Amino acid sequence: MADKTNASQGTGAAPAVDSPAAIRNVVLVGPSGSGKTTLVEALLVASGVLNRPGTVLDGTTVCDFDDAEVRQQRSVGLSLASLPHDGVKVNLIDTPGYADFVGELRAGLRAADCALFVISASEGVDEPTKAAWQECAQVGMPRAVVVTKLDHARANYQNALGTAQAAFGDKVLPLYLPAGDGLIGLLSQSYYGYSEGKRSTSAPDAAYADEIEELRGTLIEGIIEESEDESLMDRYLGGEEIDQKVLIEDLERAVARGSFFPVVPVCSASGIGTFELLEVITSGFPSPPEHTIPDVFTPHGVARKGLTCDPDGPLLAEVVKTTSDPYVGRVSLVRVFSGTIRPDATVHVSGHFTSFFGEHNSHEDHDEDERIGALSFPLGKTQRPAGQVVAGDMCAIGRLTRAETGDTLSDKSDPLLLRPWNMPEPLLPIAVQAHAKTDEDKLGVGLQRLAAEDPTLRIEQNPETHQIVLWCMGEAHSDVVLDALSSRYGVTVDTVELRVPLRETFSGKAKGHGRHVKQSGGHGQYAVCDIEVEPLPEGSDFEFVDKVVGGAVPRQFIPSVEKGVRAQMEKGVAAGYPMVNIRVTLLDGKAHSVDSSDMAFQMAGGLALREAAAATHVSLLEPVDLVSVLVPDDLVGAVMSDLSGRRGRLLGTDKVGDDRTLVKAEVPQVEITRYTIDLRSLSHGAATFSRQFSRYEAMPDSAASKVK
Repeated sequence: MADKTNASQGTGAAPAVDSPAAIRNVVLVGPSGSGKTTLVEALLVASGVLNRPGTVLDGTTVCDFDDAEVRQQRSVGLSLASLPHDGVKVNLIDTPGYADFVGELRAGLRAADCALFVISASEGVDEPTKAAWQECAQVGMPRAVVVTKLDHARANYQNALGTAQAAFGDKVLPLYLPAGDGLIGLLSQSYYGYSEGKRSTSAPDAAYADEIEELRGTLIEGIIEESEDESLMDRYLGGEEIDQKVLIEDLERAVARGSFFPVVPVCSASGIGTFELLEVITSGFPSPPEHTIPDVFTPHGVARKGLTCDPDGPLLAEVVKTTSDPYVGRVSLVRVFSGTIRPDATVHVSGHFTSFFGEHNSHEDHDEDERIGALSFPLGKTQRPAGQVVAGDMCAIGRLTRAETGDTLSDKSDPLLLRPWNMPEPLLPIAVQAHAKTDEDKLGVGLQRLAAEDPTLRIEQNPETHQIVLWCMGEAHSDVVLDALSSRYGVTVDTVELRVPLRETFSGKAKGHGRHVKQSGGHGQYAVCDIEVEPLPEGSDFEFVDKVVGGAVPRQFIPSVEKGVRAQMEKGVAAGYPMVNIRVTLLDGKAHSVDSSDMAFQMAGGLALREAAAATHVSLLEPVDLVSVLVPDDLVGAVMSDLSGRRGRLLGTDKVGDDRTLVKAEVPQVEITRYTIDLRSLSHGAATFSRQFSRYEAMPDSAASKVK
């Protein structure tokens, strides 16, 4: 794999294959700015798909074609580009490196069978990238490491290699050594020079002899440790020279099963290392038939076993990304796991997020048949026509009007459902409102379409605060959502202050007198009632007790008093928040034989509650969440101190793994509306958290005075 001299280029045409064994689905993972998008450009040039590479600065790259990506000069969404190499079709899945777009990364990991972890020779490995490595390790996904930006002024390949080994483990070993305008193959001990995009082979400079010997010995020992031939190590230690062909075969097998992780240095600007990387991808990475299909069910939840990556098998595909355009319509990027997709076929679309993630998502469950439109192989935003798409491949499908990201496509006669990949929980609430009356109708449509595209966006219409709340992954994510509303759907929205749904309650007993009397000629209004209000324990909500004697309030008007009290409770009596946890006792009242009415006693009941509130202290109740923060051990003190500063009540800590601690605390919601941003800043992206509603409790007067 690492030292083959054949470096044939692709033809530049849209690659199409009829065998899953000739496909490699590769996701690029790495920190923002590590050079993933630029690396895709270099590989497309090396394979002959492009004549010359685009640049991120100019906004001309294949994968960063969205307007927001061009403006921000960074990836914000998953993108696909395919290339041919040595008879193999390589689907490169470029993913964003910024933490706010981890949902796009998760989709890319789902669609891929192997991963390239891209790190810059001038930077380190960030915490989200380490977390992604662990996710891949848990499922045994084959991985390789690419060290980019060798031409950077601060580039230090050895430091980058050491950083990768510290972050990813001792099975991360280099196959090549950068030297001048090329690379030295550690197994072949040959120098591969690059000139004008072409590769030549020669003997390495003698000055590198000692370094080659040391690195080569470490590499060979690492390969032999993973060999299935147990005698190989004894033979090597005994001084036997192991045949290079045997080493390469063992290397390829170890890479394919995810137990050995080769490092390839690449300079995207000059093309150095691109052919070597393509050899690793095509020879070392596994094909789709070697990758296990995710869990499959029927729409009724019955497990379906025995499916394989067979073009002649039942159709099973998944929408890994959805894009909507006012002019083009909806386009679905699909990974085919089984069967073959053909144009104009009718497929069954299943979306069952509620079954797996509960009610807290913006996706209604659906099962319906749809006729697919044209098939194409994407090259960024360019769609190259496809005749059919076999199991293991990826494609774009037009005209699927109901399919959303995460939905399953299957035969209409044999409906199936894939377990969706794990969706990260959006934890940053952003309250928005339409800028003008003309935007109100378009706002609902735009948000609905964005939610269909992005499972990490949750839309809430809060019934208590009457606000539209967008739950996002962070500020960058919210900026992209608002930008899409404006640029793609012509909706202008304003962000407004988020209102946390507080409650009001009585602190002590109080009596209220409600008198609603109006005489203005003709039929008047007359109702008088006396009530007593007392607080109840948390969670009691409301009780109404009738203690009227002697018919002071006619029986038909007693429910009217209760109705008026309830209406006033909904409006609140102090700060405009709903009132809870009180018992109202109707003690006495007066009525008029002609002028009393249902509405009059409703008004009197509300007036009585307001008068009672004026006679005692009304407390504000605030929602409190159970917050669980997973944090590196060295940051536990800082996180606990920060939570205490947010009026948090620490509940304890639990050890998780070798170097992580789970900190649990109860924290008022009003104090953690922006916690996802603050925690990321505090921990440099190393900590994560979850939140769950716990209960309401009294808000301190110092905090309550700010909201009354």
